[in-house]
Amino acid sequence: MWALRRASTPLRNRGYRVRTSYVFGKLEVPHSWEGNVAGFGTTAALSDRCIFFEGNNLATWPSSCIYISSHGLSSQAGAENSGEEDKMEDGFSELDGTLPSTSPLEDSKAADDNEEELTCGSEIDDDDDVDDGTQNELDLPEVETELAEKISTKRASSELFNAILGAPGLSVPIVLDKWVSEGKEISRAVISLAMLNLRRRRMFGKALQFSEWLEASGQLDFIERDYASRLDLIAKVHGLHKAERYIAKIPKSFQGEVIYRTLLANCVIANNVKKAEEVFNKMKDLGFPLTTFACNQLLLLHKRLDKRKMADVLLLMEKENIKPSLFTYKILIDAKGLSNDMLGMEQVVDTMKAEGVETDFNVLSILAKHYASGGLKDKAKAILKEMEDVYSKGSQWPCRILIPIYGELQMEDEVRRLWEICEPNPRIEECLAAIVAWGKLKNVPEAEKIFDRVVKTWKKLSPRQYSTMLKVYADNKMLTKGKELVKQMADSGCSIGPLSWDAIVKLYSEAGEVEKADSFLVKAVQKNRKKPLFTSYMVIMTHYARRGDVHNAEKIFHNMRLWGYVARFSQYQTLIQAYLNAKTPAYGMKERMKADNVFPNKALAGKLAQVDAFRKTAVSDLLD
Repeated sequence: MWALRRASTPLRNRGYRVRTSYVFGKLEVPHSWEGNVAGFGTTAALSDRCIFFEGNNLATWPSSCIYISSHGLSSQAGAENSGEEDKMEDGFSELDGTLPSTSPLEDSKAADDNEEELTCGSEIDDDDDVDDGTQNELDLPEVETELAEKISTKRASSELFNAILGAPGLSVPIVLDKWVSEGKEISRAVISLAMLNLRRRRMFGKALQFSEWLEASGQLDFIERDYASRLDLIAKVHGLHKAERYIAKIPKSFQGEVIYRTLLANCVIANNVKKAEEVFNKMKDLGFPLTTFACNQLLLLHKRLDKRKMADVLLLMEKENIKPSLFTYKILIDAKGLSNDMLGMEQVVDTMKAEGVETDFNVLSILAKHYASGGLKDKAKAILKEMEDVYSKGSQWPCRILIPIYGELQMEDEVRRLWEICEPNPRIEECLAAIVAWGKLKNVPEAEKIFDRVVKTWKKLSPRQYSTMLKVYADNKMLTKGKELVKQMADSGCSIGPLSWDAIVKLYSEAGEVEKADSFLVKAVQKNRKKPLFTSYMVIMTHYARRGDVHNAEKIFHNMRLWGYVARFSQYQTLIQAYLNAKTPAYGMKERMKADNVFPNKALAGKLAQVDAFRKTAVSDLLD
């Protein structure tokens, strides 16, 4: 069978209490443990909890037991407006001139994925707010991909795609009516290629108009994958509520497993734990088989929000004899790396190999990235060499992954060597990778030189591409140049969204102007009504905590809750540090954490004791 529990650190060192165990092959699986699987991240003693399974349902209750039943999780905070806003600070007033969207359909309500991605991003990315790799990471059913790739193995735009691309605002149906009236081809193959290109560029608003026109005009006989594609687009453009309502309009004969797993994946994109588990349980109630895909979605969600809950999903997979996929292992390896548990990460890899699952380029890149960030330079270098020996063979396509990691390792000669391979004819992703690497090496002139080439070569840049250079300025505390670049973005007509806000927030914060970073983000949210990235809030909150500014740290914590960010360990860790630095007691902090189902590890428990308003000391004992 499979042996994921080999990745566990010794149970006695983590305070686990094993009540019952199942044995799978060489592996003993604890039935109850302290909060997290295989030592993922920070934990709290859950030794007094128990776990029950009923069918395939999954839910967690904040009572004395964790029930795997049909009720679902307790709800998380919803997304609301953060209330009173401050004025924009100087230097970034160009936001006032941000061009409005050409179509309200293009204002996607899907939340950003704020974690490190498991896979490489798309080479084509014109979206301003969504990180690369989200679609790949979520393993969404690519409903258009299979047929389209039979037509073309390249990412070339079809004639139909170009026609849709040039359609202003809500005029896509008009353009398509003209296309048909001129007698041009509208076969499923052509449709699939056009839809694929729209998705790759994250032009979900236009893709949704295209899908609606296809059905209304009768140009395409919809099958389940077409309805799933529409559902996915509605979720991305209008949000989960409207996507869920759309399912009722789909003919019963087409309301299959693909429909619900598409909805589940979008719940994960939105980091909506309650809705994800409701959909998961709904799939069981409808009699759909429990799949690796569905379990991977929950693992991915819990990796972001609460690694302790990954244990419940893995137990369910073991109980139902669901074999982990390569993607499952990628999630687990990344979770280990994010927790800085390098030994556990290696043990997951060993387990994967023992189960006959081969490592690929993405797995190696995850390992190299975490070794580099964890300071294990020799191990990172060995992985990078393996990646070059096996996958490169002198080609330049792996360079966009390798170059930033060499930059993280401060290996300037290697960065220069790989950039020289790409320099004669670089793709934009390779240019961005080199900018990141030179930024890490504190060689800003080299980064600027490459960015100038990008601006001249690709006339219209996305905010993500501008943000890459903005982050270099932020890391090097070059506030003036950062302001100049934002002005350049605005002058070019580039919309400035959450990804750009994140870079600007960091730019101000690293320059020691956290108040300006805070007020900038407040104003940006007020004007654009878009959800800021999790990291934007955390950067500001961390700087307030360092100052011991409890009032503003609590304000940021509150705003994150209003925007629907579920309380995480990292938020409480930062908030408690604010109280500690302020040398002031934190009343009710333990109760707040318990209500949010967040449990301290040993280090945080020590800090929590220091800010406990009612803690006992030698003097207090005497006075009592």
